[in-house]
Formats: sequence, structure tokens, C-alpha cells
Amino acid sequence: MSHDHLLSPITLGPLTLRNRIVMGSMHTGLEDRARDLDRFTAYLAERARGGTGLIVTGGFAPNKRGWLKPLGSEMSSPRHARRHGQVTDAVHAEGGAIALQVLHAGRYAYHPFQVGASTKKSPITPFKPSALSSKAVDRTATDFAKAIALAKQAGYDAVEVMGSEGYLINQFIAARTNDRTDAWGGSAEKRMRFPVEVVRRARELVGDFPIMYRISLLDLVEDGQTWEETVELAHRLEAAGVTVLNTGIGWHEARVPTIITQVPRGAWRDVTARLKAAVDVPVCASNRINTPDLADEIIASGDADLVSMARPLLADPEFAKKTAEGRTDEINTCIACNQACLDHIFVNKEASCLVNPRACRETELVLGPVRTAATVAVVGAGPAGLATAVSAAERGHRVTLFEASGELGGQFRLAMQVPGKEDFADTLRYYRRRLEVLGVDVRLHTRATADDLADFDHVVVSTGVVPRVPAIEGIDHPKAVSYADVLNGSVTPGERVAVIGAGGIGVDVSHFLTHVETDLEGWKAQWGVGDPSLHRGGLTEKKPREVAREVTLVQRKETPIGIGLGKTSGWAHRAVLKQSGVTQVIGASYDRIDDAGLHVTVDGEPRVIEADHVVVCAGQESVRDLYDALSGSRTTPDAQWLHLVGGADVAAELDAKRAILQGTEVAAAL
Repeated sequence: MSHDHLLSPITLGPLTLRNRIVMGSMHTGLEDRARDLDRFTAYLAERARGGTGLIVTGGFAPNKRGWLKPLGSEMSSPRHARRHGQVTDAVHAEGGAIALQVLHAGRYAYHPFQVGASTKKSPITPFKPSALSSKAVDRTATDFAKAIALAKQAGYDAVEVMGSEGYLINQFIAARTNDRTDAWGGSAEKRMRFPVEVVRRARELVGDFPIMYRISLLDLVEDGQTWEETVELAHRLEAAGVTVLNTGIGWHEARVPTIITQVPRGAWRDVTARLKAAVDVPVCASNRINTPDLADEIIASGDADLVSMARPLLADPEFAKKTAEGRTDEINTCIACNQACLDHIFVNKEASCLVNPRACRETELVLGPVRTAATVAVVGAGPAGLATAVSAAERGHRVTLFEASGELGGQFRLAMQVPGKEDFADTLRYYRRRLEVLGVDVRLHTRATADDLADFDHVVVSTGVVPRVPAIEGIDHPKAVSYADVLNGSVTPGERVAVIGAGGIGVDVSHFLTHVETDLEGWKAQWGVGDPSLHRGGLTEKKPREVAREVTLVQRKETPIGIGLGKTSGWAHRAVLKQSGVTQVIGASYDRIDDAGLHVTVDGEPRVIEADHVVVCAGQESVRDLYDALSGSRTTPDAQWLHLVGGADVAAELDAKRAILQGTEVAAAL
């Protein structure tokens, strides 16, 4: 399809963007230390080179008490501004435009000297904030304005003021976190004063310099804003001089998922369209928009003027370029897994991307052209093998990919059957197309032998895993089935199912077994998302889920089920289990499987979990037969001719993040 709307220029004050693709702000960890400036610059420049219209940096605090973490990113002095000249020059050299996000963490700060609109503690940090005095609030508004002026001085083309997601400005706006009785609280009008003052004071300092404001459309927390208050704030911000309104959905502490994989694509465009109809300045849509088709449709329909995509530009820095060149089938689509981006940031690690491990490692994980092409055999076309084959071919090696089955993808083909993980199919589409474009010799239905591989310069074994079969009496009973057979459709379980093993696979299988398809409105109802004009903060009572089966999820460990899931998405997966009525049994020993179902012992008491089927999710075992056969089979000056990657190397919870990174690293070293 044509993407003319998405690719058309747009003028924002004195700034004209080459297209309407905005790389939304996302903290990566590269912002926080001066020693990472070169890496930060390379990361942003690569996105500009890829054709992005406007890049927004991660958040920079206007003062020290606004830091996200100790010694975090900050824009508060001419020294900071001078340092950023390297960043802005690099982006401009690639034809791009860049905005600095100014963010005060407020009570979300991860340090003991945090401040907030009140002393109310955040549920996501261990520290209790001090309430800003009236004078300190006034100074903070001025600090925001000064930071914006410094951004202009540093060569940025615009700024974004972070007024959503529950950070300081959002904390001032909502009654939930603002119980003040001075000039900065006590009524909706007074609660709005702080963001309006930030924009007004900044406008006085920077003239017509573009100011984008990220406004919270749905707080999705109790005592959030009403829709009338949100629109009134938007009008006041327009009057104060805002150039663009970007949309934010949900606070970080909200118990409604807003961006993870189980959120339907474009889930929030309706509320963005409602804001656009109420204001005169351009509006930018955001959250769970990860394809050029959807982005173009949103703009063409008039629901928004620009589209913000943060993680999709982590996944593929050439998103805009490929769209403009009609190569959308070559886009490495963000699958909204959060595993290497937000999960990393929330445990104080640098961000990257599961499907693109080069993200934020552009200066370290380099896939440069080779001087002499080698012949490379990759055996196994799961995520690790696909990453190895594509990365090696991109460098110029002659690659042959062997796959015993008739399809690419390995365990990823199972993952994409799980409700909410349908986007995983896009990863396989990307790899399939890249293999075609790069001319990789793909041999399906071919189980490679040692003889087949004898003449290759390098052999990469990525033969994956097989489900582990636990030593349980009756494991060969007809009721006992593997998770692989359930997910691939070979077995259709009955109405009552017991699931053995409650790691990530067990949770996914339980979701798969209980899921009943619904539309977007049904999904919102399940999570308690309502009309913001009727329900404050867009939050209402949850509608009970309809479920397909009665499921009992059992694990040996005595820890809570799902405790090892991702930091930013695990809570939502656990919530789905609860909403779906999944019975959870911990600390169980498995006694036997028979006609009655699964026999277990819990707290010394035997019990029977009646089940039509028992689905075994008891881990995996590496498939290494070929690797063992090849080891020591040839004498060569190159001791690194044989490599083991992915599940064949480590069989641990189908870790695609590690597998794709490992495959890419091996290819980079060939």
C-alpha cells in the first residue's frame, strides 16, 4: 500500500519534518554518563540515517532532584548543552531532526532525595518523596524553562515536556497525588497551573522554538483526571504556546497494560482522535503502533497528525527508509515483548532490543563487510539460527541454512500461537524476507549430517531444544501431552486441563488454553478501561473474562507463580491467569498421571487434579547430537570453525533474547 500520508512533510512552527514518523522518547541508559556520549550519538544518528522524521531523546532532568536515578541524565547547565552539540550535529548530518525530552521524575525517582507534589509514596520505588514547597514548585517550573532554553542552545530542533506516565507534572495534575492547598493545588484549575507555567515561561525564553507536550489522555489510575480536565489542560497549554501535543497513556503504576504484546495494535487511537477534534495544534498518536500500514491509516483517517513509535525504531532504525522505498516487508517489526528494552531499564541496565540486539550497541556489535567471504553453514532455523544466517550474509559471507522441518522459526512458531503474541509472526516474516534478499541458500526438510558440513569454512549449530520429559509415573499415559503438541495444534485438550510447570511456557500455555477471542472493546472491558468522559482517568470496573477451559497450573517451587517473568509485563500475565480463573498450585510433588488426571502431594497431603489432559511444560533439553559429532572432527588453523548457539547451547525457558544476541555476535566474529 501507499504510505503517502505518513511520509508527507509537516511544519511545526519554524521546523519542517521530512515525514510524520516520530521516534518516541525511551530511556536507554546511554543518557546518564558522559563516557557513553559517543555510543548515544551513534544510536541516535543511525535512526536519523534511517529516515526518521523527528527523534525524541530519553528524558533529561531539569535539576538534580528530578533525576530518574542517582547521577542520572540532566540538562541544567551550559556545560551540558555544549556536550549535546555532538549529538545534534550527528543527527543533522544525517538529515534528521531531534528533540530533547525534559523529564522530572518526581516520586518515580529511584533515589532518596526525590520530591513530589505531595508526600504520597509511589508503589514502584522504595523511597518516599518530600513535598515541594510553594517556592520550590515555582523554581522547578523555571528550571524546566531553562532546560528548554539550553536544549535550543545545544542545537536541538525542538523539546518535549514530559507531562504524562505519572512523572512529576502528571503528579501535579491528578488529585491522586496532589493534595496541596496552596496556589499549586486544591482544585483542577490550580493543579493545571504547574504545566501551564512550564510552557509559558519556556515560550518567553525560546521564542518560536517548537515545544511538544506529552499529555496524559488516560491516567488509568484511581483519582486521575476527568476527560473535561484533560481537554481544559490541552486548551490552556495551547494558549501558553505549545506547538504539538503528544499522547501518553497510563501511569507506570497503572494496573492496565498499555504497550506490551497483549495490547491490541492501535488500541488507543480513538482517544487520540477525540483529543485532536478538541484542539487546533497538531496531535501525535502513540502506544502499540508498530507498522507503517497502521501509522499511515491513523494519519489518513484524521485521527492524528504524526505517529510516535519508540520501540519500533529500536527494532529497526531503517523503519522510515524501508517504508519510503516500498520495502515494508523487510522491516524488523517490534513485537512489544519489553524483554530487552523496558525490562532492562527498570532494573538499571542499558536498553537494547530482542529482535535487534545491535540497538544501543551500534559501536560495539558491528556487522561490517568482510575482506574475504567464507562459506558458512547454519544448522537449525530457530531464532538463533536465523539471526546468525542473516547477520553473516549481511557481512558478505556465503551462507547455507539447513532446517530439518519444512518451516522456519523453531520455537518461535509455538510462541506466536499464544494469544497476544501474534506479532511474533512478523519476526519470522522479516527473517524469511531477509534470507531471500541476501540470497541465503535455504534448505528445508534437510537434516544436515557431519558429511554434509565437511566442506564449509564455518559451521554454526543451532539445533534448538526438545521438551523435557520428567520422570513421573504415567508420563506415557494418553492424557499426558507436551506443550509443543498443544501449541502446534496436534492435540486439542479437553475441558479440564492440568498444566505441569509454571515458568514462562506454563503461563503462556495456560493463557492459550483459557483464551476466548474478543474485539478491542471487549479487551478494554476485561481490563476496566472505560470512556474517560464517564469514568475518571478512563478507569472502570473490569468485566469478567469468558474462558474456554478449566485450567490448573502446578509447580514444584513454593515461590509465587510467574515471579520470574519480565519486570514490566509479568504482572499483566499473572493478572490474566487470575482473571481467567486459573487455579494455581505451588509446592507440589508430582506423583502420577492416570485416568483420573494428575496426582500430586501438597503440604504432605495427596490430592487429585481431575483433568482430561495433563500438559507438560517441564522445561527443555538441548539438541546437541550434531555438535558432539562434529567436535574434534577436523584439524584446522582456525580453531573457531564450529559454534554452538541458542537453545542448543543453553536450554532455558526458550530465551529468544539471548539466542538472537548470541547468533548475531557469532556472525559478527566470523
